[in-house]
Amino acid sequence: MRCLVVLPLAMLAVPAAAQVRAVPTQPASEREALRGVEVILLNEGAAPVPAEGPRQIEVTAADGTRMTLERLPAPAATIAPGGFVKARYVPVAYAARPAPAPKAAGELPPGVGNAYPADARAAAAVSPDGETEVRRSAGTSSGFLTRFAPHEPVYGVLGPGDSSAKLQFSFAFQPFRDENTLSGFRFAYTQTMFWRLDLPSGPFVHTTYSPEVFYEKTVDDTAAFGLGWRHDSNGEGTGTSIDSNRIFARFTKAFDLGDGWRAEVTPQAWIYVGKQGVAPDLDRYWGNASLGLTLIKPDSVKLSLNVRGSPDSGRGAAELFASYPLADLGGGFGIYLFGQGFTGFGEALDDYRRRDTHARLGISLTR
Repeated sequence: MRCLVVLPLAMLAVPAAAQVRAVPTQPASEREALRGVEVILLNEGAAPVPAEGPRQIEVTAADGTRMTLERLPAPAATIAPGGFVKARYVPVAYAARPAPAPKAAGELPPGVGNAYPADARAAAAVSPDGETEVRRSAGTSSGFLTRFAPHEPVYGVLGPGDSSAKLQFSFAFQPFRDENTLSGFRFAYTQTMFWRLDLPSGPFVHTTYSPEVFYEKTVDDTAAFGLGWRHDSNGEGTGTSIDSNRIFARFTKAFDLGDGWRAEVTPQAWIYVGKQGVAPDLDRYWGNASLGLTLIKPDSVKLSLNVRGSPDSGRGAAELFASYPLADLGGGFGIYLFGQGFTGFGEALDDYRRRDTHARLGISLTR
């Protein structure tokens, strides 16, 4: 069992009658800490206090890596006298790393000849401010991987009849890391594909390409605001091109429901700008606003419903996602069982006037 380590910077100054002590769980390594470190917030005072641990704490991993952890946003909560809540922190800086293991006799330097480690999974050297280098059988690749984050769900699902298969890939990237005004900028890309496995040759009949640029600002530990521009395209040329450009504003607020559960509400509104190719009436089917409702328990069930539409035309759509992590199957099985359902207009951009109802089941990598 991992031990609990009490650290000098893990104390939060609060009124004299109450004090919160942060007790982090010691991670085994830097890599494990990147997944998030659980921190117990103890109320050692005589009065209830907000569950707000220190913004940053320091911890030393079992392998000797010393790092600074920063608190992730969480729903508002209160700690009763003598009680505790759990918080999650992630690494943002490193004070020291363990010395590399000595090379075996005759071993070549990394990247030369056949000097790849026997276990390639241990070959990544991660730095929160620099690039991440990963050595695999196809060679060494590098990137600022700590700047990438999940955006919309990444999934593959299959349904009966003409529901067939739906695939989606999505990510967000933070180009500026330093804590300043620029750090709120994000670039994101989502690609959604409809694969008609029920037809001869199994063609991809619809693909939507969706880059976006936005600025995101955390309001507090339970809320965030975003403002940006999104482009949706079917990727075709003149005569059949649909190019939707929208300026949007969105806001997410989380609510603590107790017992590890929380709810999130995400209203969003947008306006269309510029030409839309052969879809001048897209706004009558997609509308100008949406509302997202989410119920989640980390490491357990997540249900997300998104409803959009146009009050003027009476047209719209609803999409439901349901997921559950399959990590309990053992072996670190890092995927989710994933269900997706849709009803209404505009599931596929270039078939937006069609009304459909589909249900699909599969797996997802993010949710």
